[in-house]
Amino acid sequence: QVQLVESGGGLVQAGGSLRLSCAASGRTLNNYAMAWFRQTPGKEREFVARIIWDGGRRSYADSVKGRFTISRGSIKNTVYLQMNNLKPEDTAVYYCNVNITTNYWGQGTQVTVSS
Repeated sequence: QVQLVESGGGLVQAGGSLRLSCAASGRTLNNYAMAWFRQTPGKEREFVARIIWDGGRRSYADSVKGRFTISRGSIKNTVYLQMNNLKPEDTAVYYCNVNITTNYWGQGTQVTVSS
């Protein structure tokens, strides 16, 4: 079993920044990719960013490229999402994810960007 706990969400004005954190426990995740997704009411959960196990390759949704940066901590059971130049359309609940034969999700952290 894997437990994921997100933190760092909040209310910010457009153009501002937030840094989300995800701490994983239950097993070592050194060899697995970790990702961030987000969801707004009535919509499908959508991919935001992913980083492979060694931190060497990252991928982003087109909507966040150039503004968001995903990274892993020195202890690879942590992953961060630095979000800059936030826009109102970034408002969502953000979820941390790891897939180990099944998808594990955290409880989510709310990000609200005011215009």
